[in-house]
Amino acid sequence: MARDRDLRVLIVDDDPLTAEAHADYVRRVPGFAVDSVVLTGNEAMARMDAATASDSPVDIVLLDMNLTDSHGLDVAYRMHQRGHGADIIAITAVRDLQVVRSAISTGVTQYLIKPFTFAAFREKLENQRAFRLNLTDTGALATQASVDNALSALRSVSQSRLPKGLLEETLAAVSTLLRESDAALSATEVGERLSLSRVTVRRYLEYLAETKQARKQPRHGTPGRPEYEYRWL
Repeated sequence: MARDRDLRVLIVDDDPLTAEAHADYVRRVPGFAVDSVVLTGNEAMARMDAATASDSPVDIVLLDMNLTDSHGLDVAYRMHQRGHGADIIAITAVRDLQVVRSAISTGVTQYLIKPFTFAAFREKLENQRAFRLNLTDTGALATQASVDNALSALRSVSQSRLPKGLLEETLAAVSTLLRESDAALSATEVGERLSLSRVTVRRYLEYLAETKQARKQPRHGTPGRPEYEYRWL
C-alpha cells in the first residue's frame, strides 16, 4: 500500500442519512476517499466484486450490523469467502456482546458504537491506516515488530481531545441532534430536546463551532439579548 494513496472506503448502512453522514466524515479525514455508499448487503457485495474486477479494490468497509436484507456478520463472512482483502470496521448501534465477539471472529478489525463523535470516527480510520501500513511496509514477510506495531495501532486509545468537563456521550448526542435537524437550533432548543440545561448545551455547541463541525450565527428577529443558532456543517 502506497503511503501517498488515499484509501478507498465503502460505506454500508441501511439509513441513507446516516450513510451520507459517514461519507461526509470520511471526506474530512486526509488520506481517505469515499468509494461508494450502499444501503444493503447485496449492493455491498456487488460493489466489492466490481471494484476488485476493475483493479481498484476497496480498502476499508464501514459496515452496519442491521441491514434490511442481511446481517452485517453475514456480509463480512461473504466478503472474506470471496477473497476480498478489505478491512472491515463495524459501525453500529448493536451492543450485544455475542455480536461483538462474532464480529471479531469474522474478521472485523474495529467496532464503533453509535452514536459517536467525529474525533472517535477519525481515530478509527487513522488507526486502520496505521495497521495496514505496518503490515505492508516490510515486504512479503512480516517481522515481529511490524505485527506488534500493527496490532498496537488498532488497540490504541487516544487521550481525550475534549476540553475539561465535556463528555463524549453528551457531545455525541448533541452532534447527532444537530446533524439530523433540518433547521439551525439554539442552545435552548437543543437543551429542551435532550433534557439538558441551556448552559450545558451551549458549551458543547461552542466546541462544535470552534472545531468547525457546526456554524454559529446570530438569530435575527429575537427580542432582547441576541440569541445564537447552530447548524451542522
